[in-house]
Amino acid sequence: MTSSVATEASPAAAGKPRASRPAAKPHGQWKVDGTTPLNANETWKQEDNGLNVRERIEQIYAKNGFDSIDGTDLHGRFRWWGLYTQRRQGIDGGKTATLEPHELEDKYFMLRVRIDGGALTTGQLRVIGEISTEFARDSADITDRQNIQLHWIRVEDVPEIWNRLESVGLSTTEACGDVPRVILGSPVAGIAKDEILDPTPLIHELSERFIGDPELANLPRKYKTAITGHPSQDVVHEINDFALVGVVHPELGAGYDLWVGGGLSTNPRLAERLGVFVSPDVAAEVWLGVTSIFRDYGYRRMRTKARLKFLLNDWGTAKFRQVLQDEYLGFELPDGPAAPKPSTPGDHVGIHEQKDGRFFIGVSPTVGRVSGTILTSLADALEAHGSTRLRTTPHQKLVVLDVEKDQVEPLVSELEALGLSARPSLFRRSTIACTGIEFCKLAIVETKATAATAIAELERRLADLVDNGTLTQPIALHINGCPNSCARIQTADIGLKGMMLPTPDGDPTPGFQVHLGGGLATVDRGEAGLGRTIRGLKVTVDNLPDYVERVVRRYAEDRHDNETFAQWAHRAEEGVLQ
Repeated sequence: MTSSVATEASPAAAGKPRASRPAAKPHGQWKVDGTTPLNANETWKQEDNGLNVRERIEQIYAKNGFDSIDGTDLHGRFRWWGLYTQRRQGIDGGKTATLEPHELEDKYFMLRVRIDGGALTTGQLRVIGEISTEFARDSADITDRQNIQLHWIRVEDVPEIWNRLESVGLSTTEACGDVPRVILGSPVAGIAKDEILDPTPLIHELSERFIGDPELANLPRKYKTAITGHPSQDVVHEINDFALVGVVHPELGAGYDLWVGGGLSTNPRLAERLGVFVSPDVAAEVWLGVTSIFRDYGYRRMRTKARLKFLLNDWGTAKFRQVLQDEYLGFELPDGPAAPKPSTPGDHVGIHEQKDGRFFIGVSPTVGRVSGTILTSLADALEAHGSTRLRTTPHQKLVVLDVEKDQVEPLVSELEALGLSARPSLFRRSTIACTGIEFCKLAIVETKATAATAIAELERRLADLVDNGTLTQPIALHINGCPNSCARIQTADIGLKGMMLPTPDGDPTPGFQVHLGGGLATVDRGEAGLGRTIRGLKVTVDNLPDYVERVVRRYAEDRHDNETFAQWAHRAEEGVLQ
């Protein structure tokens, strides 16, 4: 019996050759496509592990100077030891995209001191401060990944800097590069009264076992880790490749909720829960499993698609969990609960009692900018008041630990004199900024001074809204010098992406594209969300204070009851946000 529906003969049936589709290009996944390099970066990474460059720095480059450095080492492997060439002074942002890397760079380096968990002693802090004053022209920045960055470093001085850092238990190992970067940790780990569990032993184990391991030193791209056992969820877990957030399982007790695949840059993607409960005794193996998935299955052909978030996007959480359990762990992880909405702010600014009856003090520098002199003076001040421990935070802040009650206010006064405020204005507390054009080769606009100016202007202009109680909560202002979002522009109330803007006379001027209403999980919002952009909404550097004042006053006039700035920004008409 034949069908009554007429059908068109296929090309093959008609005797015509079938047109074949071009084969999909391989992604460069080691477990799928093999390990043959598919681009220049992957080639030099396989030819010589980035960790091996240390010997050449110590034995050749430090002795013979900058001009003796091999180009691939300089622009590639040096990053494995926390070293980037910094931007040559005097090159304006309009030339960032048109000049070659060697034309942008100076013969000095940014050096990133790795501080896993943000944990420092005053002895370690003093060594960093002394290195800054002796070798880095007194420069120092606290980053939003709990590191401290120094500038103006000469290659001739690097071995001595390493010796001094390592003598007090610090290093620059894998502070940059296609490796496991610094491990973010709760700044109040082990001391907070309301802590679910202390992640310090886990952070130490990961650092000791895996940082500097050649088997994990050739990942497709950077790999970021965040771990907290505090209910404030204080490590920006939603934008990390791997994150553990403290939870209490109704049957299994305290442990972690696992998140994977977060990252911002030019293709932002928030991490997702795998829905599993990770007990402390298997947490290190779970980290190794997820990291190994990234190494073995991560996309290597195109660096713009080489972060873990792209693999998760294609696989989905169910497949990712299954591969983790079947191929890397050899056992199933139990289902687990999500963490509840944070009940306290995660920046830990202010004065808070510890579980042992002493106090910790969270202080805010201006957008992380400090100096070697300040760091050394800070170490002296802490010791004079009986404290020998402090933490950096993922919000460009510092937390001083173990302060006796009668020492709190005297120490707060000394910290204020150093420019470190325990009672900062709403704007100083909530503003962060990346390195910017001062030192960064990727930057288009200046950020640190721009942020400091904006803070001072907003403190003056909006004082009436603060004084009358209209503004009671910080409005996060994040300033980034380029599209790469080191300052997390998509997850800020007001996020600013650096760019050059046209002017009527034809000469471009530095400015920003504006993102509004983003944020991570906080006391004011249960879930993270990305900000909105509005076509044509851009502001020049000079007009930034005017714009922020205008939009904040409109929010104050138009908001509903306890509506947050982010909630208002997402519902407001576009014209109101201009």
